[in-house]
Amino acid sequence: MAVFLALVIPLPHTIKRKLFAFISESPIIAKLQYGLKITFIFILILFIDSVNRVYRVQQELASFTKEGPGMGAAHLGTDRMEVQARKFYSQRNMYLCGFTLFLSLILNRTYTMILEVLRLEDRVRLLDGDKKAGGKDSARIAEAGNVGEIGRLKEVIEAKDRDIETLKKQCEGLTREYHSLGDKVSSEKGNLNEKGDKKDL
Repeated sequence: MAVFLALVIPLPHTIKRKLFAFISESPIIAKLQYGLKITFIFILILFIDSVNRVYRVQQELASFTKEGPGMGAAHLGTDRMEVQARKFYSQRNMYLCGFTLFLSLILNRTYTMILEVLRLEDRVRLLDGDKKAGGKDSARIAEAGNVGEIGRLKEVIEAKDRDIETLKKQCEGLTREYHSLGDKVSSEKGNLNEKGDKKDL
């Protein structure tokens, strides 16, 4: 409950972002979360066991009500009280384990929702023009959005386009030269064949 209150307590955006960045990146917190996951697995096992015990105690109580008239009153009263006490403890354990598991799900979901809200708030602030909204990464994104940076990138793109056009023209010139050389070679072969035919005659 203390962790849940710490998660939902209203804090300024920058403090909350630093706190959740620390929680997400700290190796100590990661080990603590790993230990909590193992603990919740044990609590799940205890919950299943307590449900099983409640079911068995209910069966015992049902058998006492069936066998009631045939047994001694004193013996029946003490046994029934013992079974009622076991039922109470089993139900108490079942409710405690169940509520603890439910709280773990709530904590996990609340944590992920707060991280998502922080990410969206950073994005909104960044789009509104606050360069410090998302830290170093967001500052780099904001710098990329400056008019000078966009102009410089446009010039680079235009230079690359000019290089591509130059390469296309060179390629066309080389293709024309290749075809003209091919035509010359084929015409020379044709002339040589004609001369050979004349000599044979």
